[in-house]
Amino acid sequence: MKLTITQGEIGVRPPATKPHPGFFYEVGEERFKKLIYAHYDLIEKSDIAFLFPIHDEEDFAEAKKHAFDFLVEMCGGEKYFTQNRGPFQMVGRHAPFRIDEAGRKTWLTLMAGLLEELPKEGITEEYIQSFWDYLNIFSMWLVNTKS
Repeated sequence: MKLTITQGEIGVRPPATKPHPGFFYEVGEERFKKLIYAHYDLIEKSDIAFLFPIHDEEDFAEAKKHAFDFLVEMCGGEKYFTQNRGPFQMVGRHAPFRIDEAGRKTWLTLMAGLLEELPKEGITEEYIQSFWDYLNIFSMWLVNTKS
């Protein structure tokens, strides 16, 4: 497994391939939720916490849920996000937040640490890699501010 971070550039949106559905099915919905929520718990203590509503418990819980809903759907699970929030429009939804390349790299680094633990639980490295590859490329789309 090679969880490397590709350098992004504002306005450059390379094609992002959805993760292999085997990732979600091996991880399962409950473990997937734990993964996403653990990521947000790390974000809450990181230098990018200011991008998230960490001072409002309800809003922060909602942000976690939105991330989970989106990523579940991207990975081939239930269509929670589109059922609850409509079309994805992730670039527009993130436009109000000043997301720079350094913040993107922090976000990815926090996720990488969690993904590196999954093979110990029997999750196929090829599937983990496909999830990572999606996050690595798609996260470039959300960068909207120079570092």
